Amino acid sequence: MNPTHASTESSAQPDSEADAWRSYYAKTRQQPAHETLRIALQLFADEGVEPGLAVDLGCGEGRDALELLLLGWRVLAIDRQPAALELLNRQVPETHKERLTAVCRTLESAAWPPALLVNAGLSLPFCQPNRFPALWRRIRASLMPGGRFAGHLLGERDEWAGSSGLSYHTRRQVEWLLSGLRVDCLQEDEMDLELTNQQIKHWHVFHIVATRI
Repeated sequence: MNPTHASTESSAQPDSEADAWRSYYAKTRQQPAHETLRIALQLFADEGVEPGLAVDLGCGEGRDALELLLLGWRVLAIDRQPAALELLNRQVPETHKERLTAVCRTLESAAWPPALLVNAGLSLPFCQPNRFPALWRRIRASLMPGGRFAGHLLGERDEWAGSSGLSYHTRRQVEWLLSGLRVDCLQEDEMDLELTNQQIKHWHVFHIVATRI
């Protein structure tokens, strides 16, 4: 696959929003891959499964996509922020670029082929609540037999829960979303952590790895 950029479906973003995301990416680049992705990759390795296609939803600056490429996966990286995909492409070694396809779309409008892995590191909460069910159905339907989902959902006690345009879930709802999948990891955490703007935020997060059986 060759690196490509599809046009964004939505209108151009205000400069202030784009600048805010660039500042965020500058402060978070070089962070290690999410632990949920590391768990999923170790499970594949333990099973002797060869790298295949991974879809990275809301890839951001590329902390997970870069790890996948390093380990030999083909990666379809999707993000609605052009700045994120530009930064990702700049970080990818030339020897890996043929295995990366970067697409600028919202998660709600994106489409992707069947995949061995669908990764969503802290991106699904930014899906519009009324469109989350359809997105989740698309994720589940795209998993190949033996394929895995790795990612996060926000809980109802998260400080951002209830904010306009964000999706959040109770534990019972999360368990229902995972019904019919083999749950390899479901860890629920609450903590107060400093954001990149130095403000303290209360997090309520579900860390998820699940397999289509």
